Amino acid sequence: MKRIKYWLAGWLLAAVLTAFGAPDLKILRRADHGLLGELPGGKRVLFVAGSPAEMGEAQGSLLAPEIHGMYQRILLTAAGYLYFKDDWFFDRIAEVESRTAPFLPERFMTECDAMSRAAGIRPEAGRQINLFPEMFHCSGIAVRGKASAGGRVRQARVLDYMRDIGLQDFAVLTVCLPEGRRAWCNVGYAGFIGTVTAMNASGLAIGELGGRGEGDWDGLPMNFLMRRIMEECGTVEEALKLMKEVPHTCEYYYVLSDRTGDLAGVAAKAGEEPQILRPGEAHPLLPEAFEDVVYLSGGERFGHLRDRIKANYGKIDTPALIEMIKRPVAMKSNLQNAIFEPETLDLSWADAGPSSLACDEPYSRINLAELVEWYRQLPAGNPE
Repeated sequence: MKRIKYWLAGWLLAAVLTAFGAPDLKILRRADHGLLGELPGGKRVLFVAGSPAEMGEAQGSLLAPEIHGMYQRILLTAAGYLYFKDDWFFDRIAEVESRTAPFLPERFMTECDAMSRAAGIRPEAGRQINLFPEMFHCSGIAVRGKASAGGRVRQARVLDYMRDIGLQDFAVLTVCLPEGRRAWCNVGYAGFIGTVTAMNASGLAIGELGGRGEGDWDGLPMNFLMRRIMEECGTVEEALKLMKEVPHTCEYYYVLSDRTGDLAGVAAKAGEEPQILRPGEAHPLLPEAFEDVVYLSGGERFGHLRDRIKANYGKIDTPALIEMIKRPVAMKSNLQNAIFEPETLDLSWADAGPSSLACDEPYSRINLAELVEWYRQLPAGNPE
């Protein structure tokens, strides 16, 4: 009887995948509120759905080995922090948790702790995975209209961050379907329930660039602010309103775009009103502006990105963006790159290899709307 039940569940699954145009995704394993799959080329795709506790439990059970591995890499970071700063990492991360706690939505910590328990690590360890980005301090560009091929909205995000400690070994694209909130995808890492690179099903995309201000931790951590934007906002204007309402930590810069063609850059510092950068507007942070373009970078990379915008202006599409963000716009620490197309909900992304930069690796591509619909139409339960 049990064998017949599993055969029937498998038959139903195959029928649904055929009917709804399944993505080229191999299902590795399922949980009550999630699924882990693999794209051709080995990219992991995680689905989590439901309440905060259900989403956390799904991620913890489906990615337990990878979450353990992520925590080991955090310990490497801790050792480096002690060596270079003569300070104890875990004292500082405890301070980050204490000072950000008043601003953190309870649902995020509920999810984080549920994930930790399901993965078999201490809740403190799961929180450390999610709060350590606040202790360390990339390039971004969004285009539309005259700047873009066909006038389409496109956004590139370059994450230059600690490639040498091997976080790319635990890279996973997570499709999140939180109960009562917007579906979204997180280009992230096992155990990391916040986000630094994301797009939601309403067609709103965001990336960040780290600045200075370490120690200014009395606010909502950057990665959880970005998650709130994904789950609560459908447009750039709604995101900007939220960013003006919450207290910020440290110093961060953001690039946002949405499917209507609205673009914005944001300069946010702890204790200050965020500065909004609009396309075509000159600013000390954007000394040379272009119509229908928002871009941010640092140091010499800014000049290289500016020159590539000039060279490609009017014909910037996804392949052009992939070329434009290669070295030296990307740094030697280039961990992850992503190209968002908010109008169609297409996403292309690349992760660093064992000894190569993300910008030199092949890109994978998915459509968020198709993945969300595919998951929602799956039969309930676990056929394994």
